[in-house]
Amino acid sequence: MDASEPFTVDTVLAPVDGSDESATAVEYAIGVADRYDAAVHALFVLGRGVIRGLDAGTVDETDIVENTQGFFDDIGDIAEDAGVPIATSVDDGFSQTRKTRHPGNVVLDTADDIDADFIVLPREPVTRAEAEVLEKAAEYVLSYASQPVLSV
Repeated sequence: MDASEPFTVDTVLAPVDGSDESATAVEYAIGVADRYDAAVHALFVLGRGVIRGLDAGTVDETDIVENTQGFFDDIGDIAEDAGVPIATSVDDGFSQTRKTRHPGNVVLDTADDIDADFIVLPREPVTRAEAEVLEKAAEYVLSYASQPVLSV
């Protein structure tokens, strides 16, 4: 971007994992999108335990779908109230067969696929012992994203 060109944003990527921190990140993403008359794309990244459970048959896929859809419904209401268009998708953040597949890669690959101009993601809270899916990816995304990143 040239210094004479204004900063523009058409698509804000908001990776989420269902945590309270990711819901807060979506609220910030909606705020950024509202400011720049942009759209939000919320990417729900499924964690290692969920993927392993689905593969092993110990996690009910219907429960995952219901939880994910419930989260999307909640953030969809917030986006609608702000007048910001929102798209959603789900991807697995881990693979048993691909060593390089982790939440950070999934976020950056999705950002490239949807041509995101800006990324808003949650970072690890200081007080919690067990990190959620995206909290582990925040440092990676901050280090390697070609888009501006806001970590909240």
